[in-house]
Amino acid sequence: MTTRPAALVSATLVPATVLAAAESYLRPHLVRLPPALAVRLYARGRRLALASLARRQPTPRLVPAGLERTLWGLTFRAPLLNAAGLWKSGAPDGYRLAVAQGAGGWLVGTTTHRPRPGNRRRGIAQPFAPYPRSRAASNWLGLPNPGHAAVAKALASLIAAGERVDGCPIGASLALDPAGDEVPETQRLAELVVGLERYADAGVDFLEINESCPNTEADVAGFEALERRLDHVAARFLSRRERPPVIVKLSCDTPLESVAPLVDLLVERGVDGINFGNTSTAYRVLRPDIDRRELRLFDHFTSTFGGGLSGHPLRPLSLELCRAAARRLAERPPAHEVHIVRTGGVESSGDIERSLDVGASLAQWYTGYFERFAAVGHDVYAGLWSDLETSLDRGP
Repeated sequence: MTTRPAALVSATLVPATVLAAAESYLRPHLVRLPPALAVRLYARGRRLALASLARRQPTPRLVPAGLERTLWGLTFRAPLLNAAGLWKSGAPDGYRLAVAQGAGGWLVGTTTHRPRPGNRRRGIAQPFAPYPRSRAASNWLGLPNPGHAAVAKALASLIAAGERVDGCPIGASLALDPAGDEVPETQRLAELVVGLERYADAGVDFLEINESCPNTEADVAGFEALERRLDHVAARFLSRRERPPVIVKLSCDTPLESVAPLVDLLVERGVDGINFGNTSTAYRVLRPDIDRRELRLFDHFTSTFGGGLSGHPLRPLSLELCRAAARRLAERPPAHEVHIVRTGGVESSGDIERSLDVGASLAQWYTGYFERFAAVGHDVYAGLWSDLETSLDRGP
């Protein structure tokens, strides 16, 4: 029998709200430590925080009527849910927490066919660094996950037990195993389809294919490579009559001029949703958005680990990409139901409103979730819904 270190056990017994509030207070000072030490502390601290997050279930928060969105025949009781990366294992405690907090849905993953421990460099597992004054963070996690089969099995058990709640659909994010694993692409594509099938058999409500992870050894980039992968998935899964809707997640670094042909490609292959986007590797472009007191840590992280930048600096990028994608759908209406999802820099009810205004149907958050959780605890969604309800009642 394996045992967990005493420090991990004791940390997970502390309420997540207490840990988050204390960390939020200390964070502006901790990030000014020597960068290597700050990354080491935060890489471990992040894992401890995630382990404690769903340990104690809060009193359920009310989700006001009138915020629901119906997409692909699914009712999302509100237009915001977690982005991929928050819940890796499909454990039911994570879903119960999302339901209790008032999330509009729940997304598990990203998973791969083979279990992955995540990245390690300079003795640091799953490197991570926050930039609190910039409302941003860097990570080079490397898709740590227990694999499609294990997570699909956990979700199947959750769904079979009748724990799924109306208005909070369950989704799974999955990705092609990275090229660095030295398995031929044809085999990895076949395994991706097997993963889609496993999740569909488990009864999940929707699927998201992550085509944008900057934290693994990526396949050859480019339109032709994406088209080749989509052709394989379309022929073997998207063409099926009975299947969950499939969203494809693309990068926030996608050039605006590429949006129209990408949307056309995805729609033609039968994709049901397009998510812009994921973390960014445009370090030089986004460096001016990092507070000068956090630049030493930012430069250390990006030069040592690379990885992706998330949070506030991505707000204009994701918004404009969603606007361009929605415009293309309006110019060339698809024959089937297709929706835009926004991820990147979503922090407030105003961000949700702007997302809907430009044509997105849903939004996802990650860094913004943790920033808000540190401030208000389990009311992380409730305050947003109250503000959004007031705004919708007020009208334009």
